[in-house]
Amino acid sequence: MKVSKLDQMVKGWFIGDFEPSLCRTGTCEAAVKTYRKGDYEEKHSHKIATEYTVIVKGKVKMFDTVFSEGSIVVAEPGDATDFTALEDTVNVVIKLPGAKNDKYPAEGM
Repeated sequence: MKVSKLDQMVKGWFIGDFEPSLCRTGTCEAAVKTYRKGDYEEKHSHKIATEYTVIVKGKVKMFDTVFSEGSIVVAEPGDATDFTALEDTVNVVIKLPGAKNDKYPAEGM
């Protein structure tokens, strides 16, 4: 049995090809991400990975659309979006496949 704490992980990422990780693998990445109201991530996309974002708690703006608790947003390769937490928010994020260095600023697209 392994036991760890989410706050020991980097930005909530706990599975993937990075350290620390509870399962070091390149096949996928998984995170539980916590945001405060007003937190913002710059517009970006992925060329390889599909990213699945589950809004567990709160409200966010992605793809110029507001999503709330229970929404699942699928960003496929080439889809570019920024991210704004409209409320304190908790998301689960899964990336398939795990792909190192697969985050591209929208300006570079």
